[in-house]
Amino acid sequence: MDLTVERLLEAYPKGIFPWTENPVTWWSPDPRGILPLNRLHVSRRLERTIKGGKFRFTVNQAFEEVIQGCAEPGPGREQSWIGRAFLKAYRDLHERGFATSYEAWHGDQLVGGIYGVKIGRFFAGESMFHRVRDASSAALVYAARSLTQEGCRLFDLQMVTPHTARFGAMEIRRAKYLKILRPSVL
Repeated sequence: MDLTVERLLEAYPKGIFPWTENPVTWWSPDPRGILPLNRLHVSRRLERTIKGGKFRFTVNQAFEEVIQGCAEPGPGREQSWIGRAFLKAYRDLHERGFATSYEAWHGDQLVGGIYGVKIGRFFAGESMFHRVRDASSAALVYAARSLTQEGCRLFDLQMVTPHTARFGAMEIRRAKYLKILRPSVL
């Protein structure tokens, strides 16, 4: 299976996403990590940072830079899971209106962001990055609040990490996930 826009748009509404690119593998974990938008938890410290104006937020103003930031290897790693095939696939999705980035800026510098797949009232967060403290967290909060205002029904995280758990992320069984997913992608 290839990483084309058509294949991705077929897979995501079925709860499947690409896991690796060489070879291309597809995954639908059970349980599934989601961020219930009606139960978003933001620490007081992070809320003060956001309200204090440290960051300026935008949507789709720097998709290329966000995905490149996410593709940079993290500390202690020589490679990123986001390779050339992933970069091309999600750029193509973005050009077709199905991938979105939420950016955090400090002055004129992009310092963090998150990107993901957006279909109907569904958002699948793919990856996020930061270059200064709290930038990815602030971008995640901005994304969640923006998606809530747009009527998003499902914020898919694929897996819960210690970082996303602090925001209220939780795991649900695949059967329940698929039940929520179907009306969200229409």
